[in-house]
Formats: sequence, C-alpha cells, structure tokens
Amino acid sequence: MKSALSALLALTVSTPALAAGQLPQTVAPVLYDISIRPDAKAMRFSGEETVDVDVRQATATIVLNAAELTITRATFDGKPVPFALDKDAQTLTLTLPQAASTGRHKVGFAWTGTINRSANGLFAIDYTNADGTPDRMLATQFEAPDARRFAPMWDEPAFKAKFRLTATAPKGQRAISNMPASSITPQADGSQLYRFDETPVMSSYLLYFGSGNLDRKTVDANGVQIGVVSRKGVVDQGDYSLASASKLLAYYNDYFGTPYPLPKMDMIAGPGSSQFFGAMENWGAIFYFENELLFDPKVMTESNRQRIHTVVAHEMAHQWFGDLVTPRWWDDLWLNEGFASWMEGKASNDLNPSWKAAAASIAGERESAMGIDATSATHPIIRKVETVDQIGEAFDSITYLKGQAVIGMLESTLGADTFRKGIRAYMAKYKYQNTVTEQLWEELSKASGTNVATIAHDFTLQGGVPLVTLSGARCEGGKTVAMLAQGRFGLDEASKTPQTWHVPIRIATIGGGETSAIVTGATPTPVSVGGCGTLVLNRGKGSYTRVMYDDAGHAAIVRDYARLALEDRLGTLGDDYALAAGGYQSLGRWFDLMAQVSPEASPLEWQTVAGELSRLDGLYEGTPLEKPLRAKIAALLSPVLARIGFEAKPDEGALVSNLRETLIGRLGTSGDAMVAARARGYVGALAKNPNAIPAAIRQPILATYATRATPAEWDRLYELAKAERNPVVKNRYVSLLGYAEDESAARRALSVLKNDTFTPPQRAALLRSIAGAHPDMAFDWAAANKSLVDSFLEESNRATFIVGLGAGSNDPAMPGKIEAWAAANLPEGSRGGAKRAISSIAVRKAVADRLKPAVEAWLAR
Repeated sequence: MKSALSALLALTVSTPALAAGQLPQTVAPVLYDISIRPDAKAMRFSGEETVDVDVRQATATIVLNAAELTITRATFDGKPVPFALDKDAQTLTLTLPQAASTGRHKVGFAWTGTINRSANGLFAIDYTNADGTPDRMLATQFEAPDARRFAPMWDEPAFKAKFRLTATAPKGQRAISNMPASSITPQADGSQLYRFDETPVMSSYLLYFGSGNLDRKTVDANGVQIGVVSRKGVVDQGDYSLASASKLLAYYNDYFGTPYPLPKMDMIAGPGSSQFFGAMENWGAIFYFENELLFDPKVMTESNRQRIHTVVAHEMAHQWFGDLVTPRWWDDLWLNEGFASWMEGKASNDLNPSWKAAAASIAGERESAMGIDATSATHPIIRKVETVDQIGEAFDSITYLKGQAVIGMLESTLGADTFRKGIRAYMAKYKYQNTVTEQLWEELSKASGTNVATIAHDFTLQGGVPLVTLSGARCEGGKTVAMLAQGRFGLDEASKTPQTWHVPIRIATIGGGETSAIVTGATPTPVSVGGCGTLVLNRGKGSYTRVMYDDAGHAAIVRDYARLALEDRLGTLGDDYALAAGGYQSLGRWFDLMAQVSPEASPLEWQTVAGELSRLDGLYEGTPLEKPLRAKIAALLSPVLARIGFEAKPDEGALVSNLRETLIGRLGTSGDAMVAARARGYVGALAKNPNAIPAAIRQPILATYATRATPAEWDRLYELAKAERNPVVKNRYVSLLGYAEDESAARRALSVLKNDTFTPPQRAALLRSIAGAHPDMAFDWAAANKSLVDSFLEESNRATFIVGLGAGSNDPAMPGKIEAWAAANLPEGSRGGAKRAISSIAVRKAVADRLKPAVEAWLAR
C-alpha cells in the first residue's frame, strides 16, 4: 500500500470511520443467551437466542450478521418483527414498527443451519477409531467472520458482549465451551442438556462449542484448571502440552501482570486439518488440530515436540493479546498475531534455553518475513481491511512474522524491563476492551519516557525492509569510526523505491565496545565504537533491517566469522544471501562466508546453510544447472550427516535431532542415492511393523520416499493412506501423495480428488502438496474444476487458494493465467493473493537470472 504516511496515521490515532461492510453502531449486544441443538448425523443444527441489546441511538432498523442460516423467527421485545437477509453482505436486518427508544431491549431469533465439513462455523471432523469404527467430532471455528454461521450476531470484534450457551449432546458424549458446565441434565430422548457458565465480555469470534466421544484430562495450575480434550484413547498424549501449559501460565501471569481471568483453560485436540490454520485461541477453550497438541512418541519427531510447545505458547499468549484486550477492527490484527508470535518465541527461549529459540528465529521467522516484505506484494503491518476476503488475506507472514520481528526490535531498543512495564500498563488499562495500535504506543512511550511512535510508525505504517550500510571504518584514538546510511532493500524494482525509516541499531567491535544509534536517511552519518577491530553491524540482529558492509568490512567479518556470536553468524549468512539475491553484492560474498562454517559449527548454522542451499537449488530446478548444483550440495551436506549419524543417539540435543531431519530431507528429496535407498527399505518394512521407521527421522524418510516414488511406489503409499486409522498419520500420508516428482504419479493423485476417499480438508491438503512439485498441473486442474475445489475449501481461503497453486511455476505464461483467472472469478478487492503469486514468480525469475553467473563460477571451482 502506498498511501501517504499521514493518512495511514489517521487510521490509528482517531476513532476510525466505519469500513465498507461494517455494522452500524446504533445497537450493540450486551448478553447473548444461545441454545443450540446439533444433529451430527444429519449435519444440521437448530438454534434459538435472546440477545440483550443496548440501543445507543433511536432507530427503526437493527442490522447484525448472519450467513448460511435459515431464520424462522425474529422478535423485538418479545413481539415478531419482519426481517430480511442479505446473502452477499452477510447481514440480517430487522424492521421495527417504530423507532426503538435508547436503552436496553431484547431481540430474539430462531434458525436452522448446516454443519460444515471444513473448518468454518460449526463443522464436523470425521475420523476412524482404533477399532475401525467411524466417528465424528463437532467443533467451531469463528475467526474471523464465521460466528455468524453459528447464530445471528454482531460479528465484529468491537461488539464485545457476554455469552450464555446451552447445547445438547448425545448420551455418553461430552460437550465443551469457553466456560465450565454449570449443569448437565439428561433429556427424555436420551440426550444431555449442557448449560455453560456465563463468559466475561468478549468478541464473538472467540466463542467455542464442541462435542463428541471425548476424553478429558486436567491439572490445576495457579488456581486454573488446565485440560486436554481429545478423541477416546489418546488423551495421555497431551501430557507434554499440559506440563508446558502449566509453566506457561505462571510465566504469562507474571509477564503481563494481569492473571488469567477464567476458571479453566481447555485445550481441545481435533483429529482433522485445515488449509488456513492450525490452532485457534477461543477464550478458555483453545482448539488445536491434533498434530499441534498431542505428542505421539511413536510417530513424531523432536521438531514436532518443539512445534507443539510453540503453538501452545502462541495460543496461550492470545488469552491476553487478543482475548482480554482485542483490536477494534481487523486493520490491527497484528496486535493479536504479531504479539502472540513474538511471545511464543520469547517464552520458548526462556523456558527451554537449549533450543536457542531466539537465535533460531533470526534464520527462520525473520527471513520469512523479509522474503515477502522485500517484494511488490508487501503491505503495511497495519493495513486497511474492508471485505471478508481481505480479512482472510491479513493472516499472512507480514502480520505474524514481521509483526513479531518489529516487537522484538522495540523490546531490544527500549530494554526488556521497560518494554514489559509498558505492556503491563496496556493490559491493566484496556482489559476487556478494544484498542488500536496507537494506544499501545502511548503506554510504551509513558513507560520509556521516549516517543516510541517515531520508530514504530516507520515499521508499521509502510511496507518494506530498510537497509543500513557501513563504510569507511578506521581506528582513531582507540575507537573505531565508520559511516552509516539508511536505504531500502528489495528483491524487485517496486520494492526498491526509496523510503525512510528511523532504524534503531547496535554496533560493536569484536572484543571491544558497543553503542546504539538511530540511522535514518541516505546521507552517511558517523558513528564511533570503543575499541579498534572488526565492526559488527546490527549486533545481536535485534533490529528489523538488512545490513551491508563495504569490501574491507566484509572481509573482516569473513576473517573473524568464528568469533561472532551465534545470532550474528546466522544473521550475516541470511543478509549475505539476500543481498546477493537483490543484486546489492556478489553471491561470492555468501560463498566465502559459508566456507567459514566448520563441521563442528552449531547445528543452527548448518540448518541455515542447508536452507539457503535449498532455496538456491529451487531456483534452477529443471534447468541444466540442477544436476551439478545438487551434486555440489550433496558433497557439502553429506559429511555433516555422516558426522551426526543417520539415526538418533541417546541424550543428543534437540538441535542435533532437528538438523538430522533437515539433512535427510534435503539430501533425500534431491535424489541422494543412499538416503533414497534407506527410505525405500524403511517404508517397505511398514507392511510388517507400522513403527518400522524411527520416530526421529520418520518425516524426512517418508518425504524422501514420496518425492522419489515411482507409480508403483505411489500405489503403495496410497494403500497406506487408505488403510491408516490414526488420523494424524493418515493426514500426513494424504499430503505425501502429492509429493511425487513423477508426472504420472501426480496425475493419479489429482484423480483421487474427484472421489470421496478422503475428507474435504484432506483433499485440499493433497492439492496443495501436488502444487509443490507440479504447480502448473495443479493450477490448471483447479482452474478447470473450480466448483469441486471450492467444495472442499474453507470459505475464508477461497480467494487465495487456487491462485496460490501457481506461485511456484517457472512457466512464463503462468502470471497471465493467474491474472486472467482472478479477473474472471474474484472481485477487485479480493485479488491480493493473485498479486502475491504473480510477484513471487517474477522475483524468483529475476533472482535466478541475477545469481546464475556466480553459481556457475562456484560450480566450476
């Protein structure tokens, strides 16, 4: 977005005008009393509700949200009133016989609705029990605009209200909601009537209901009952999450200074999947897909275990950032997701120091954020959201990962204690309320005594990545003096348009002093640091910026690479690769730096190198460079795998285990004969032993087998997928069916999508995985079968899913095909995903052309 900075600032400083599609503010809900009767077998439900409302301004019309509901009755203060549904606007309008007076009134509704097969509104998760019997779990997913598919509601985050929920469940089944059940009453038909306690005031998207044949296991922590809820027979796999959540609750209560306010916090494991999300922070009833919550040591790797911890940490952080204090509108979604992403890393790093989560995020989340932020497809962290499709588009890596990085930069700049003081004040002041970002800056400014907005506006109200350059370092009187300037880093021409940031940055000399500075503007300004020696720019990589050295400065960094802190080694590797990709310096600098990574280096360094080599390999897939480049990569990585061993050793560190997964996956999927042979052997042994593959390497072994599969081997994988009863393993097998590089196997996978062998979410996952190896085939098939594809997609993902399938294509015709499809099938305001896909294709081609001479020279050495 290229709006003027002052116009963007106005969006956050004052109470915003209503965005297109937002509800009028004349009437607001105070208390919902909702009764739901689901029929899981018929995939239908009925409901009734009475809503206490506050009429703020006399009005003869009341407008709220409803979608895919058949309204059978509407009342105002107990009397029937006419109503009208607008399908496109997803609104329900009541017309009163005369204007309602200001003050409290009651509106009531009765309706019927559909239980969906994908995760929007009230939905079903079908799975198979261990004994082979089919089963069905019900759950809800309301973020962002899907509570209106469950009941008529003021379905916007600013309309906070209390909720009382009553629901029926079949005999013997368990029902779960945000609050504990105050009563469970047997009914004449054998069902059970659950009445749940009244919730605190909260936004509609945080309401939750679920039911099924469920187990529940609990622990008490800090006066709160923490529970894991799962399908029958696997609840003990939640022990790790329960233990993690107990520690996290104490950590967050202390950090935020406001104790968790609900009496319980259930974590519900759903044995399904989604193309849009992995977990959802419903207040007191956090929903996770099973692989994100339950740890099965027979089939899950160490990286899975760490992933579970970070996801639990993320969703629990939302109980404060998002649930207790909620953005007023989706423009400020980052207040939810950026903070939860930052807090998941901070908590994981503090509670599990051996993981080195803070360092890992430099090579992981930071690079992912900058990857899209340095293209024409970027957007400001705080963005204008007007349509339902734009809400869905807002859940992207800018919101999550750039948001995370900017928050980390502010903490690094202000100091951890000062930053926490501001966060605590923000929580205390705005609990149970809605906010905009500017209110957070105010509290951080008060805590620090500085105008935080001077820096923060630059990073949240405009897209793009700053670039700080260092030149002319020299020793003067025991100090090192150098010149710093601020520019812009981009991977395409549009992203190189000059912009100005106030970049807070730390500069240090190795073995010497350290200083902080704010770098802004293109005019070089001097900085001096105590000690004479190699200068390290962006020490600790706390600032969200690329940095570039002049020739002498970079030569010194290469020479003293081993003396750098781990964070600086990882960050410099990332910067050097990216700067070459953007055309700012030669890829030879990155090769020189990579050559300093010793066999005994930190596993995180080799993880970083392997990831960057993988990106390099992807640029030349299908070209004459593919074969020699893969051979060169194998020659570099195979000795590292040999050193740590193919299978896990007792008591080895988590980082070593993670590196092994990465190396086996990288070598195996690129055709390493040894890894491919071992993968075939392991998979062949599954016929007699379902646990034949060691858990520590199960995922990369299966990925290797699936990628290299012949048509006959694909058939074997297909049979494994159909026969599997463990829903997590089954979901994984289904996705693996799309990995095959063999075109005939990929076409077999596409044919599976036309039958109901797998569930709608599994079919969506399969199509997306086919696009990984065959983007042109997947896009063309999806475009020709749009109605079928839409039938297994979640509503919020339809605008971005099909166009995203083609994003990995190298066909010069693909951008035109995506643009034409979007023009024919999507409104103008819903084409953000298409623009991102087209941008990624253009950037990848430009980078491949830019780096080709250096890659050829490296291969020729």
